[in-house]
Amino acid sequence: MKEINMQNSRSNQKQFSNIVLRAGLGLALLLSLTLTACGFQLRGVADLSFKNLYIQGAKISILRDLKQSFKSNGIQVVENAEDAELLLEMMSESFEKRILSLSGGGLVREYELYYRVNFRTRTPDSPTWSAVQTVQFRRDISYNDTLLLSKLDEENMLVSDMHKDAVREILRRLTAIKPVTKN
Repeated sequence: MKEINMQNSRSNQKQFSNIVLRAGLGLALLLSLTLTACGFQLRGVADLSFKNLYIQGAKISILRDLKQSFKSNGIQVVENAEDAELLLEMMSESFEKRILSLSGGGLVREYELYYRVNFRTRTPDSPTWSAVQTVQFRRDISYNDTLLLSKLDEENMLVSDMHKDAVREILRRLTAIKPVTKN
C-alpha cells in the first residue's frame, strides 16, 4: 500500500511541476508581449549622420562620458578639426545647489540641484556656428542634518544621473543634425 501511495505522490509532484513550468512560461510570454505592445524597446545606438567629430572648448565634467558614448555609437573623436565632419564646442557647464524649503525653525528641509551645459556645432567648411543649445536638468532632494552622509550620497547619485541624462540629451540633439549635400 505504501508503494502505491509513494507512486501516486511522485506522479502528483510531476504533474504539479509541469503545471508550474507551464504557468511560468505563460507568464514570461505574457510579459514579453505586454512590453512589446506598449512600444518598449532597448536603447540602441544613436543614428548620427557623421562618423567623426572634433570636440573643443571648455573642459567640462561630462567630457569623458560624452567621448565614451560617441565611441560606443561608432563615432571617432579626432584630434584635429580638419579631420572632422562635425565640430562640437562645449561652451560652459554650471551646477547650482539652491535652498528650496525651510522648516519653521529656519533649518533647510529641501534643496534644488540644477545642472546646465551649453554647446554649439558647425561643419568644418562653414564659418558660422549654430545657435547655442542648452541642456538643463533639475532635481529636488530632501535634507536632514541627522542623515548627513546618506544625503551626500543621494546628492552625488542625483548629480551623476543628471550628467548621464545630459550626455544622452546631447547625443539625441546631435542625431537631428543632417549633413548638407553639396551640389
